[in-house]
Amino acid sequence: MTSRSPIDWRPSTLKSVIDLISGQHIEVGDCNADGHGIPYLTGPSDFENGEIKSSKFTEVPKVCCKAGDILLTVKGSGTGSTAIANADYCISRQLMAVRPKHADPAFIRFVLESHAETYNNISAGLIPGIARDDVLNTRIGVPPLVEQQKIGQLLTMWAEAVDKAKRLIAAKQQQNKDLTNRLLFGHARSRQRNTKNTRALHWFSAPSDWQIVEISKVAREVSALNGRDDGLPVLSCTKYDGLVDSLKYFDKQVFSHDTSKYKVVRHGQFVYATNHIEEGSIGYQNLVPVGLVSPIYTVFQADAKTIDDGYFYKLLKTEKLRQIFAANTNASVDRRGSLRWKEFARIHIPLPPLDEQREISAVLDDSKREIALLHAEVEALKTQKRGLMQKLITGQWRVTVPAPKEVV
Repeated sequence: MTSRSPIDWRPSTLKSVIDLISGQHIEVGDCNADGHGIPYLTGPSDFENGEIKSSKFTEVPKVCCKAGDILLTVKGSGTGSTAIANADYCISRQLMAVRPKHADPAFIRFVLESHAETYNNISAGLIPGIARDDVLNTRIGVPPLVEQQKIGQLLTMWAEAVDKAKRLIAAKQQQNKDLTNRLLFGHARSRQRNTKNTRALHWFSAPSDWQIVEISKVAREVSALNGRDDGLPVLSCTKYDGLVDSLKYFDKQVFSHDTSKYKVVRHGQFVYATNHIEEGSIGYQNLVPVGLVSPIYTVFQADAKTIDDGYFYKLLKTEKLRQIFAANTNASVDRRGSLRWKEFARIHIPLPPLDEQREISAVLDDSKREIALLHAEVEALKTQKRGLMQKLITGQWRVTVPAPKEVV
């Protein structure tokens, strides 16, 4: 970097412009759950959309970082990620506090961010991480302070735009979650349909003109074995993403080489992890015409004459149904904690008329598409910001700074 820096930039290392404060190990017994003491940050999980939120406290009197310090993740997942401390904190060994000296804090933060990929690729033993010297010996070009400030201001504007877009996504996701629960359980309805008269079960209530039926009334188990090795793709069921192509998702083979006893799952069928359904591991097969899943999964198919696949899948993925799965798993006589089809099929679900099911599914699909578009916009903003950051931090692009005023 320094060999390409402008001639008026001073080649140096971060050691010359920062102090680096290491985090400390805090015993669990030192943590105070009643909210008194010093806020304690354990890692990047405490950073949310550019904001720092801590729910942990410690009685240890030492403050590791001060408001305005740059928090740098140096161990574990997220190595190289940064955040600005908005208060005094005690920090774990997963973090270090970077305190600029004779340098603009915003500029230093983006220098660190520009090296995030390099830091993330450094491995210290089994757990990814970086040492103090990795940070302190990072070579940089140091522009005049006024130019540092201008670069920091410009990139801060871009960072705030990204954070604002992320917060909008978070708000839309919460709105989608609320809308999903209201529509799927009949608490909000279109075309002035009645929402006042309801029928209540132990787990949920639904409009009185909806049916409440066992899953067995709208779906049946499917148990077709592969029986041969014909190169069909193997699918895995995940908690959040549903069914995924196993090889692409895990970037390695995690399934058996012998798939002769694997189950066939066709387009339009459902799959759930028999031993992990309480985690919400259920998926809908819309990836390929025909795929395979491990024998530990249960495959079933909905009756298209009584229930819409889109409505059914969205209902099965709600937190309310996950809770019902968990309760039935705990009550199962199967000591392995699984929920087999016989018990699964007895679970009750709300069932509106088919046309209303399709309306509900379409509304939620539109909401999901809106969130997907916002995600794409955020990724575009991040790409543009990253490109601009690299140009400015290396001096390939220069910012205009005001000329010093002449003293008369």
